[in-house]
Amino acid sequence: MPPPIDGNVLNGTTSTINGFPSNGDSNGHVVTNAPGISADEIALYDRQIRLWGVKAQEKLRTANILLIGMKALANEIAKNLVLAGIGSMTIQDDQLLQEDDLGSQFFISEQHVGHNRAEAAAPQIRKLNPRVSLLVDTQPIKLRPPEYYVPFNMIIATDLDLSTLSTINAACRLCNRPFYAAGSHGFFGFIFADLITHDYVLEREKSNIPTVIKAESATRSIIATATKKEHGKLQEIVTKREIYSPIILANSSPLPAEHTSSYRRKKAVTPLLACLRALWEFQSISGTLPSHSRADIELFTTLATERHKELLLPPETLDASFLRRFLQNIGAELAPVTAFLGGQLAQDVINVLGQREQPIQNFLLFDGEDSKGPVYALHPIFSSLDEVPMV
Repeated sequence: MPPPIDGNVLNGTTSTINGFPSNGDSNGHVVTNAPGISADEIALYDRQIRLWGVKAQEKLRTANILLIGMKALANEIAKNLVLAGIGSMTIQDDQLLQEDDLGSQFFISEQHVGHNRAEAAAPQIRKLNPRVSLLVDTQPIKLRPPEYYVPFNMIIATDLDLSTLSTINAACRLCNRPFYAAGSHGFFGFIFADLITHDYVLEREKSNIPTVIKAESATRSIIATATKKEHGKLQEIVTKREIYSPIILANSSPLPAEHTSSYRRKKAVTPLLACLRALWEFQSISGTLPSHSRADIELFTTLATERHKELLLPPETLDASFLRRFLQNIGAELAPVTAFLGGQLAQDVINVLGQREQPIQNFLLFDGEDSKGPVYALHPIFSSLDEVPMV
């Protein structure tokens, strides 16, 4: 018998009982009321404060984040956010650790096989930064009502099927909470963002051309401008607003015109988009990932071809070679790919919490074999900029 897992997940004092933190509420949450950032914390986080400032670090240290799923990708996300100094994190997973997990996850060891994934990872995550309050939830996420998500500032769901992601996304929208989804399959992976409506600030040197408050695209608008003098130079502060779509709509939306206006641009679109849509459709039909059986390969190929055609992309860009490579990677976890995706997602979360820099809008697709990660803004079509919501 493997030794029991240490259930303490909050500085060694909080344990889980039937999947709930013993000092939490019925939804498994704890609310942290942190004072202003201390001198010790400024010293500890000195390098990153130099990058994004004290105000952004203060927002980080009061953030409460829910991370759903604890496989290799979630390990990377947890590591990056905990080291950055977030206030609290709840890691959720109702699955047991398998031997296959040992090859791709760095918070666990052989003694944890057969234990809950989140509980197994918690002690090592806590050691990364004892200042972060870490909670564990081992109950199925599908059983959680929308109000479960209210205490969180950010929800991140990893390695789930589209149906589950859509359910979580819908609940987050009901609670007005930003949502990220991410997943990896060997050399391939994706990040999706639905921040509902998000304002962020860009600082740049003041140009001779005045910045006009206007809609820049179907999803992005300039809503305010200001100036300040810094080191003898005039700086412009531009506030922009991005609007987002839920994953269920993004998954059926066309490519924006910038990617379809010419054959050359269509040819540049990665066939990974069609394959990801086909994978989710395959899961909805069969309830599993595609195997290497002839029937599964034929069904997946048919679905991918249909989705590729639906996107108005050249048939030759979805060739047998790419389909074969994608199918061979399904279900695998590769550390370099999960490290890249986890780093990108964590950085975007930090920027969103600090309201700095433009966030992912809205699908990032990563092909590790080509080392490319294009971002596509996938939204229902607006017939004109006049229809863009200026919330």
